[in-house]
Amino acid sequence: MQARSSCSVRLIAPSGYPHDRDAMARGVVRLRDAGCVVDSVEVLERSELRYAGSDMQRVADINTLATLDTLPDVALSIRGGYGATRLLEHLHYDALRERLAGQPMVMVGHSDFTALQMALYARSGLVSFGGPMLGPDFGAKELSPLTWRHFWRTISVPRGNASWDCSEVGEFSVEGPLWGGNLAMLCSLLQTPYFPRIEGGILFVEDVGEPPFRIERLLYQLHLSGVLGRQRALILANFTQCRPVAYDNGYDLADGFAQIRRMVGIPVLSGMPFGHEPDKFTLPFGVPARLRVVGQRVSLDFHGYPHLRHIHEPSMSVLQAVSSSNP
Repeated sequence: MQARSSCSVRLIAPSGYPHDRDAMARGVVRLRDAGCVVDSVEVLERSELRYAGSDMQRVADINTLATLDTLPDVALSIRGGYGATRLLEHLHYDALRERLAGQPMVMVGHSDFTALQMALYARSGLVSFGGPMLGPDFGAKELSPLTWRHFWRTISVPRGNASWDCSEVGEFSVEGPLWGGNLAMLCSLLQTPYFPRIEGGILFVEDVGEPPFRIERLLYQLHLSGVLGRQRALILANFTQCRPVAYDNGYDLADGFAQIRRMVGIPVLSGMPFGHEPDKFTLPFGVPARLRVVGQRVSLDFHGYPHLRHIHEPSMSVLQAVSSSNP
């Protein structure tokens, strides 16, 4: 079914400026072709140093949501990079909670956006989504069918699912709050008021451009701080361009992950499409979830998140240039 034109998308730019203008333009065109009304495109013109505008401009993208008479259906981050951490002390958490709690608005992004997700959940109890962004995903030269379909399917229904194959073999089922995102951003907020204390959770992590020993060190930081010990499962998503160097002497990501598995005492799964790769699921932060493994097949069910009943998956015409053989 074609997405209704009443799907409104408001662009937010909490982190880096849009260095790939062509990708941003493609993303806007694709969303409009899908029947969306795209607002706040002026954020694409902002830049200050490495950021998409000043701190106050970027924090206003979020705080303004508390004052709008009519909320957008989707508040979509344009890209990651760095900069969201600088905004956390300036967010109007009480006002955002009062305006957004219980409202069917989807706020979505990944990478540096993880800092906002953690702070909004810890300080306001608000559920946002780890998922696609305007430039890297909707504006990619080749749009991922998995990313596109999973986004629309997830935000339009009250219960979502993500399923994939992992390299580990087993059979178990656990339940708990689903949360996570970029590993470096998670660790950067430890021991701050913006790190949510989630007990019995299902934690997923990803990262980009970090050498394997740093990935292991970040995971050890979560382990030694007690965070991993309070979870029921750890999901290792995509770790992109995390390559060893000559000094590593054969040590790589697999070795680091094996060490973490020996230490943490909880199930550790791999292979979930999420992170800095074309294929990614859309995952709500902080909602009830159930993780099941049978053989090498993983199924993750979640519910209790903001969703848009009037939105349907857009027509496949938007994906005409994409090979139908992709997952």
